[in-house]
Amino acid sequence: MYLDNVVRSAQLTRVRQVRLGPSDVVVRRAADGSMYVHSPHQLAPYPNKMTERLDHWAAQAPGRTFLAQRGADGSWRKLSYADCRALARNVAQSLLNRELSPDRPVAILSGNDIEHALLGFGAMYAGLPYAPISPAYSLISTDFSKLRYIFDLLTPGLAFANGAQYERALRAVVPKGVEIVTAEQFPSLTKVPATRAVDEAHARVGPDTIAKILLTSGSTGMPKGVINTQLMWCANQEMVRCCLALVADEPPVIVDWLPWNHTFGGNHNLGMIVYNGGSLYIDDGKPMPGAIEETVRNLREIATNIYFNVPKGYESLLPYFHNEPALRERFFSRLKMMFYAAASLSQPVWDAWQKLAVETCGERILMVTALGATETAPLALFNGQEVRRAGMVGVPVPGVELKLVPSEGKLEARLRGPNITPGYWRQPELTREAFDEEGFYRLGDALRIVDPADMNQGFLFDGRIAEDFKISTGTWVSVGPLRNEFLAHCAPYARDVVIAGHDRDYVSAMIFPDPAACCELTAGQVRAKFQALLEQLAAQSTGSSHCIRRAILLEDPPSIDAHEITDKGSLNQRAVLDRRATLVDELYSEPPSPRVICLL
Repeated sequence: MYLDNVVRSAQLTRVRQVRLGPSDVVVRRAADGSMYVHSPHQLAPYPNKMTERLDHWAAQAPGRTFLAQRGADGSWRKLSYADCRALARNVAQSLLNRELSPDRPVAILSGNDIEHALLGFGAMYAGLPYAPISPAYSLISTDFSKLRYIFDLLTPGLAFANGAQYERALRAVVPKGVEIVTAEQFPSLTKVPATRAVDEAHARVGPDTIAKILLTSGSTGMPKGVINTQLMWCANQEMVRCCLALVADEPPVIVDWLPWNHTFGGNHNLGMIVYNGGSLYIDDGKPMPGAIEETVRNLREIATNIYFNVPKGYESLLPYFHNEPALRERFFSRLKMMFYAAASLSQPVWDAWQKLAVETCGERILMVTALGATETAPLALFNGQEVRRAGMVGVPVPGVELKLVPSEGKLEARLRGPNITPGYWRQPELTREAFDEEGFYRLGDALRIVDPADMNQGFLFDGRIAEDFKISTGTWVSVGPLRNEFLAHCAPYARDVVIAGHDRDYVSAMIFPDPAACCELTAGQVRAKFQALLEQLAAQSTGSSHCIRRAILLEDPPSIDAHEITDKGSLNQRAVLDRRATLVDELYSEPPSPRVICLL
């Protein structure tokens, strides 16, 4: 009751004021039931290439910190805009001196660091695509199957990796004739003075030039190379600037771990910094035991004005913020907004952060999310107004048109705009399948209207179309919302869950327990805990498609080599169900096995 009162009080407390963009929309309804939704506001002009923004800030604010990263001695190594531009142009010259081309791009195997940024911007000055590849494919995979597939798909001419830990993967995968550059060798790329050749190459770069190729896993688990053009990235950053109007008032300063091989960290966040003349402090931590402490260390020192993280990150930080008043004071001192994406944020975590904000600074802080994909660069929908609950993804941003197509009782989302990819690298069939007859990209997500009487209220995420299934009664099971409800109810004991039941008589679940949360419980106590949680959840269910009748606790974590989990940690539900089909059968066997948790 006390916590409920605190949360209620927080909801009544004023929110810290920030400037956001418009959130009104225009809706057109078609005869077939489809809806077309767009913003009536025009997108402002944007540059032809992202390097124009680096040139701009190198001239306007040459000494301002662009990137910072901790060195071996623990101090911050800082790179100004002027230094970054000069060094990146030198890297461009080094790349032009090699036999590289759009068909033989640059591959980056290691994670976020200053060398990664310089190589990426250098490639763009030279007009060469680069592909940041998830470090997990080199460091976690045991057979390097995905990394080998990526190299076959990309045919890179140069591969960079920062760290001896990448040596095994490089030896196993990189073909002969592909130059390997290590961290020790990288300074040689920056010491070749840029010549007129760089200016000439840069002048040839235009909106349709490929800036980067981002790898994303599909339903089969094998990566697709999403083409990201200069047009996509620049248009999308102008969309970000329109929606997050506060970045035009004050250059963003962020502490960020989100990987640059993903669109959230590499396009949205890194792009937002260079587009608006901000400063990015590279966080070598991440939301997992043994690594979250580095994030906390950085947040103790750097006061951000916008904070980005995934829901697991916000959840992992809560114990530290509860216990350290000084950390809270520093964090909320200049913070304008908290932003989450990549997954749904549970309402208890949302409420806990608002409670901390009110107790620390007497104001609520905007907690917002957005909707997009690697194929959309990524921003497509955004909340241009204050929201007070998790899951709301807002309205189409200026420049993006949303098409909603009725599909099995849901509304399938499709998108069109200058921020949409032209397709997948060397995968024409996948490209054709990704777009409908009107040129809309098939996002694969379902959306639900918040208020049919007021479309300006926007939309709620309603799950992935491909994950939904019917039970034997013909009733559809909406997997995304059910999964989110399960994880929120079973926090912190469940790390993830896979929902099963296609053509079966009822819904069941395969649960990945959270080892840290369950470590103080015996095996019998863990089972009893989940039995009680499932019974409580079933008591709240509204029908057969919403009630989990059986469950099994999985001992083995999801495998990246078996495509059960992506490099960013999200489950591939279909791959788990296929690989563990015998466990699915066990869930439905009669009589049930001793491992199966059953509801009466």
